[in-house]
Amino acid sequence: MFIDYLWAFIIGGLFCTVGELLIEYTKLTPARILTAFVVAGVVLGALEWYEPIKELAGAGATVPLTGFGNVLAEGVRKAIDEKGFIGIFTGGITAASAGITAAILSGLVISLIFRSKEK
Repeated sequence: MFIDYLWAFIIGGLFCTVGELLIEYTKLTPARILTAFVVAGVVLGALEWYEPIKELAGAGATVPLTGFGNVLAEGVRKAIDEKGFIGIFTGGITAASAGITAAILSGLVISLIFRSKEK
């Protein structure tokens, strides 16, 4: 069990390190870096290279934005197999709906508990 946590920490840490290096040594904006991470997850998922990373790292690979991109790619692939062409448009959102819903609901709850302040 310790080894599983160690791999999650190492792989997740590598993703974060790449992001920090991009922030520090390039002129890319944070939005472009985040988008690049999602696209990298889609590409790695489409090439079927992300699955071995997920098996090794668990949450260290599924929680970062690359994991979100991978979920989108997997969802589209499955939906195309099941529904054909229309799966291109419905698969990604269907696959990521639980995470999107959790983010929206937690944002709503936090907004009800705390009040924003002027800077």
